[in-house]
Amino acid sequence: MKNVVNWFEIFVDDMDRAKNFYSKVFQKEMIDLPTMGDEVMCAFAWVEGGEGSSGSLVKHLKGKGKPGVGGTTVYFTCEDCAVEQARVETNGGKVLMPKTSIGEYGFISLFKDSEGNMVGLHSRK
Repeated sequence: MKNVVNWFEIFVDDMDRAKNFYSKVFQKEMIDLPTMGDEVMCAFAWVEGGEGSSGSLVKHLKGKGKPGVGGTTVYFTCEDCAVEQARVETNGGKVLMPKTSIGEYGFISLFKDSEGNMVGLHSRK
């Protein structure tokens, strides 16, 4: 059985600012993708055939998709979500809900990214 998510897109207004934010919070490489129509995209590094999913930051040049709280929330898998949470505010984001137990399912944390999107972190410990 496969996980239901295989790709996600996070809308941004300022691609350079968003790339800088995510690469510093997760300490992962960001990969510029070819421009497709009116979209500029930068993907999170991925392993072909690996577990989980990957996705990208997306800037719509014609204003089709806008960042902000209230839409879809993406949760990133972490070893300990407190580690990435600790890097959020020093890189231009805001912690909305610090690391919180969700019982037998581990822990989550919510933050607002540099573009105003609400994003989640999930860890087992």
